[in-house]
Amino acid sequence: MSIDVKALGKVAVLMGGDSAEREVSLMSGGGVLAALQSQGVDAQAFDPSQRELVELKREGFARCFIALHGRHGEDGTVQGALELLRIPYTGSGVMASAIAMDKVMTKRVWLAEGLPTPRYVTLRRDQLARERVVAIPDELGLPLIVKPPHEGSSIGVSKVMGYSQMQDAVALAAQYDTEVLCEEFIAGDELTCPVLGEGDSARALPVIKIVAPEGAYDYQNKYFTDVTQYLVPSGLPAALEAEIQDLVVRAYRTLGCRGWGRADLMLRASDGKPFLLEMNTSPGMTGHSLVPMSAKAAGMSYEQLCLHLLAHAALDH
Repeated sequence: MSIDVKALGKVAVLMGGDSAEREVSLMSGGGVLAALQSQGVDAQAFDPSQRELVELKREGFARCFIALHGRHGEDGTVQGALELLRIPYTGSGVMASAIAMDKVMTKRVWLAEGLPTPRYVTLRRDQLARERVVAIPDELGLPLIVKPPHEGSSIGVSKVMGYSQMQDAVALAAQYDTEVLCEEFIAGDELTCPVLGEGDSARALPVIKIVAPEGAYDYQNKYFTDVTQYLVPSGLPAALEAEIQDLVVRAYRTLGCRGWGRADLMLRASDGKPFLLEMNTSPGMTGHSLVPMSAKAAGMSYEQLCLHLLAHAALDH
């Protein structure tokens, strides 16, 4: 599909913001901005933590590429503001963004639809007494994962190997959130799979297998080192890759996502069963990011990907 870049109008690349993922967002936004400008798009950087969103309307921006990550960028709030301003934007709408940003709500929706996700326990701020916390491994087994349900980029995440580590792991996650998500650990391969499109036209891109040192796919190894291996093609049997892609598209549609997204999964070593971890509705676009990597394997360049996403910017209604 050829895209008339002039018809896209004046474009704001929303980047930065005030979430814990600001640094990553600036890297994503910088890449997207350069890519769009290289294709002749009238694109400009716009940091919502520095400027009022109403300036988008005053300055005549026709659409927005959302390169924000985390709170106030990926959680439906900026999407709602853009709906009120009537400025089309990339990615999912208000409801899907809000649900996907909350890993607990995402699990509830997936489980209601019979989609596989690891077993979990949530703790509110008033449930962090030691007796409650140390009982979690009895419910979920060890090791287990503790994380804040509204953060991304592995911020505040711990892998707990023994009872004695539970208190510190929960305290760390509680620094970032009003509740803490404790999740069954699935031993096996870490996978990710992007999706483009909406509804019946949504399609999965190639699956990526992530091989991190000692399995530590953390903030540092995601963005600032070159020791993590990304295998695309994944090396999985073709039938299993197709099964995972089908599962990811179902998970995407179930949440009501549109535009693009990226599901993270674990493939259990014991029986080859995939488990959904989360859906990212504003995935990273940095030099280490996974959606551009998968798109490239499918024959789509970074610049083509950015243009494609921008051309499909929309409003909920």
